[in-house]
Amino acid sequence: MKIIVFRHVGIHLIFLLNWKIKAVGRVAALAGAARGWWGGFCLYSVKIALNSSGKQGRGGGFKPQSETFDSQWHEAVRTNLSPINRPAGRASTWRYTLQGVASLLWVVQAWWLAGALTALLAYAQGAAQDVASGEQARAALVAAPWAELWYAAGVVVLAGVLRAALEYAGARATYGWARAQLTALRQAFAARLRATSPLDARRPSSGQLASAWVEQAEAVVPWLARYRAAQWRVMVVAPVVLVCVAMHTWVAALLLALAAPLIPLFMALVGWRAQAISERQMLVLGHLHGHLLERLRGLPTLRALHAVDSAAARLTQLGETVARQTMRVLRVAMLSSAVLELFSALGVALVAVYVGFHLLGQLPFGAWGERMSLHQGLFVLMLAPSFFEPLRELSAVWHDRANGLAAQRTLAHLLQGLTPLVQADEADDADQATGAGDMPPAQGLEADEAQALEGPAPSVALCGVMPTMQTQVEPSTQAAPVQEPAAMSAVNAAQATRQPWHIDIPAGAHVALTGPSGSGKSTLLALVAGLVQPQQGQVRIGGVPLHSGTVARLRRAIGWLGQPPHFLAGSLERNLYLGRDIPASPVQARAALRDAGLAALVDRMAEVRLGEGGSGISGGEALRLALARLAVAESTRLLLLDEPTAHLDAATAAQVRASVARLAQGKTLLVATHDPELATSLPYELNLDAQGQAQWLRRPAQPEALPAEMPQGGQEAQP
Repeated sequence: MKIIVFRHVGIHLIFLLNWKIKAVGRVAALAGAARGWWGGFCLYSVKIALNSSGKQGRGGGFKPQSETFDSQWHEAVRTNLSPINRPAGRASTWRYTLQGVASLLWVVQAWWLAGALTALLAYAQGAAQDVASGEQARAALVAAPWAELWYAAGVVVLAGVLRAALEYAGARATYGWARAQLTALRQAFAARLRATSPLDARRPSSGQLASAWVEQAEAVVPWLARYRAAQWRVMVVAPVVLVCVAMHTWVAALLLALAAPLIPLFMALVGWRAQAISERQMLVLGHLHGHLLERLRGLPTLRALHAVDSAAARLTQLGETVARQTMRVLRVAMLSSAVLELFSALGVALVAVYVGFHLLGQLPFGAWGERMSLHQGLFVLMLAPSFFEPLRELSAVWHDRANGLAAQRTLAHLLQGLTPLVQADEADDADQATGAGDMPPAQGLEADEAQALEGPAPSVALCGVMPTMQTQVEPSTQAAPVQEPAAMSAVNAAQATRQPWHIDIPAGAHVALTGPSGSGKSTLLALVAGLVQPQQGQVRIGGVPLHSGTVARLRRAIGWLGQPPHFLAGSLERNLYLGRDIPASPVQARAALRDAGLAALVDRMAEVRLGEGGSGISGGEALRLALARLAVAESTRLLLLDEPTAHLDAATAAQVRASVARLAQGKTLLVATHDPELATSLPYELNLDAQGQAQWLRRPAQPEALPAEMPQGGQEAQP
């Protein structure tokens, strides 16, 4: 009997050691497990990291609007990603519970398997000692515990089927929930991006934003689906297994309990910086994507300047940097995996040695004053590996946790500190407190909005408006975040000394905004369009204050032509509508193209295909197509054009000026321009000097060609 038990224990130990050694290749980095594993096996370091991530990067220098804006974004990220103490996290517990119950069913299977093996060993030993003849052998065969074996086999099979079903249901539900959380996060990210000013020079590049929104955000799914499930198992399954072992032998439970804290302790020593390395990897990867996209967009320019080789060398250098950073992550992962396998194998081996010598009678203590049976010993041996199995699973997906936290932090901080659009500022209370302008009564606000949207051309008033000084919002072709150059510092220094704008533009006026570069012409247009949050003061359109409650509706009456206009790869119709839900018929679309001077494109409208950036048509046609976008929307009452004739030859500029004149009939027009012919062709001219001070150079008594009925909101211009 002792020989059989010792042989079984030895075979079991050799099998466990081989199994542990073969799994060294698992990717693992249990860097933060030492923070809270022992004492309930709770790994709450994720919560600490998430709470701290919302506080980092909140340095001074932002205006209160930006601080509120950034705090709303951080709150949205925490709402969608914080795995602890949030309704979504508590609602997802049942999904992890299914997988945890599936793991705990192994305890039932192990008990019945140990009982079946014990019965077989007892039967084999008795049969070897008592069988004397063939007749007695047949009697012994009949007396074998077949009923008990069949019963145990049935329980094991049913538990296995139930375990697989629960595991599948839990994994499927958890994955679906994780995808839903990712969708909500992406929607919040897109909403946050839409709420930032597109004219901010610090805005990240399109490639970096696309990489974070599409690729890096995907790391959230494995984090929530796999790591959270493994974390739950460590907190629940491991203590249950430890209690089951302690019910039979406190020595084996003590050995497991002593080996368990060593794993996160030594893992912390070798992999403490795993998350920081993953964050650097994502940062380098985002820079690579942004750099590649920018070079692809500027490939014609690179070819013209014979700079393709240098651009390719730079891409190669960035690719090698990404490869080195990836190898650093893998190096830490493999090292931490070896540490995990070493201590888990050591713990199981100590338990196996103790159980074997206890059954042999060499170590008779540790079973609560009794001697363990073979059934109990086999049960403890089967549970010992399952005690470390949750840690092994957690180690295999710990890299998902590092990637998920890095992606969450990247998304949270990528858009932080950017200039917001017009946002909620409680305009009613603010106006009464500051006395900015004449606020219409609340009951008349909707009527004024309807008049500004559906009525004739609206007036525009800037009441004590001070533009934002923290960001330069003049047109720029630089999409990536840049350091502030000396020229921009000089502009901001000039802005610091400027006085607030008090400008009244009557309804239906055609105004040319002139002045040197950097004087604030584009900033003024952006303020009227609500693309920039003013530092102080208020903007009124048709007498309606421009704030979060009205900006969405007022923008329906605003037509914006920035510099340069953006074009998509696709048909002419797609670039005309730009995805807007405009109730325009094909006849109206063709009329808009003709009014913009694109009659030659109307006949072959279905055949014209544009490349990205407007390739396929000339520069003048591209600008006129951008003007046609404004004409196709019948709700447009206010036109804001930023240097529509820049970089055009004389003939093309004359065509664009004619198109602007046709488009602006019956509408209020504000044009920022350096074109003297366009400026002199308009009856109003507002000049902004180098310090940003506004001065009327031409201001007739009444605007020409005004509609018969004019809105009553706003102030009329005085001659």
